[in-house]
Amino acid sequence: MNHSPAPIVYLRLRSRVRMIQGQDLHLGDVAHLLTEPEWEKDLLELVLKRPQKQDGNLILVDMLQIISKIRDHIPGVVIESLGKPHVLVELVERPRKPSKILFVLVWLLLFFGSALTIMNFHADVSMMEVQVRIVEMITGQKDEHPYLFQIAYSIGIGFGMIVFFNHLFKKKWNEEPTPLEVEMYLYQENVDQYVVAEEYEKMARLQPKDKKP
Repeated sequence: MNHSPAPIVYLRLRSRVRMIQGQDLHLGDVAHLLTEPEWEKDLLELVLKRPQKQDGNLILVDMLQIISKIRDHIPGVVIESLGKPHVLVELVERPRKPSKILFVLVWLLLFFGSALTIMNFHADVSMMEVQVRIVEMITGQKDEHPYLFQIAYSIGIGFGMIVFFNHLFKKKWNEEPTPLEVEMYLYQENVDQYVVAEEYEKMARLQPKDKKP
């Protein structure tokens, strides 16, 4: 194949990607790149790795490994790297059809777990006595079972949770991330940093062995 002189390739790695087990890992799966149009398709289809079972379900792909692959494929290429120097590849099984029974069981677990948590909290802070006292202060009469106040309070809890988590089923009120999404993002970032550090340590331990004749 005749190509023009070796191009300049601007390369930016994604932070984390998922791919189906048993598939080849291509450069286009893990990176965004900008180069001459005649080289772009060829580079996007460049095979970086063929994952094996012994690799586990998380693979660290380092920028140096990618640069080496690209230079083997296009001698003399100039590579400009942007962003992170590595990407984590998570190998997953092919998606399965969701189980309705499992969905119902999880829903029931969350429903009753949340209900018990709220009830135990209210028992700890003597919420019943507080509500009776509030109603007595407002109406001037003591009511041992202020159902109207409790119904309004329960509706307020539900409405407050919807506003706080910025979600009603799949609908979001705005693009601002919810506190749960932020916490999940921070947790995932910490996990990724740990995995990257572990993978680099493994690579450092294996490197001297590779140099032995």
